[in-house]
Amino acid sequence: MRIWLQKHVVEGRMPELDEWYREHVAAVVDPGTEVVTHTLPPEAYAADIPEQRVTFGALAHHFNHYFARSAAQADREGYDAWVIAAGQDPGLDAARSMATIPALGYGSVVFNYCLREGVRFGIIGFAEGLREPITANVERYGAGHLLAGYAIIPGGPKAMAAAITGDPQRFLEEVGEAAAEAAAAGAQVIVPAEGLPAEALWHYGVREACGLPVLDPLGLLLKSAETEVRLRALGSVARPTKGFWFARPGEEAMEEVESAFPGRPIVDPGRDDAR
Repeated sequence: MRIWLQKHVVEGRMPELDEWYREHVAAVVDPGTEVVTHTLPPEAYAADIPEQRVTFGALAHHFNHYFARSAAQADREGYDAWVIAAGQDPGLDAARSMATIPALGYGSVVFNYCLREGVRFGIIGFAEGLREPITANVERYGAGHLLAGYAIIPGGPKAMAAAITGDPQRFLEEVGEAAAEAAAAGAQVIVPAEGLPAEALWHYGVREACGLPVLDPLGLLLKSAETEVRLRALGSVARPTKGFWFARPGEEAMEEVESAFPGRPIVDPGRDDAR
């Protein structure tokens, strides 16, 4: 099984983070599952952390389209599934239209897990600007009644960057304080809002905060993708082929329209494989 893992970062900007992802992927997928990581073109942003590029809808549309096209590319290249490892699920809806393989998103699998299990969750993040799209998705996925709170750590991007480069004290302390507030508000589990804090918590071995389990979005995302691929192979589930969003116009029509509106080629500035 081959899974295309799409990340909302540029490979090499924070080598520690790149290594965390490799270790995490290798720890959670089944033997024989190949996960190929794909990142953004280096020109997408100049900073180490893309916080100032992901918190504006005017820019998100460009990222969304690139990610959806990457799902179509994964489909053409014979991947079994495509996943987007960003909390706001950028490009996910379009990816499901443009690709026939399973397309799954970080937020979608996490919040649907909470909905399925009926557990109240507190979200903890570092980027204030992502609160709006993430909470909108929570409502859209039908889990709004289970949201116990959404906290942004005061240290924000600085605390996040320090944690990635080996100084996690402020980040972990602020996450602990936010988790205590979530517990007081009735949360039963903690959901990291974005991929960066999720990876930091996993790397530093934080599986519980203030007595609440900390969910592992990347692990849940990849295991959900493996399960979806196997369910399709068994015929237990299938991708719809009818309706506006799922019907396919044929390869000739697809190629014609794509050639009329060319976008940036899907590139692999930092591509690595993990099993």
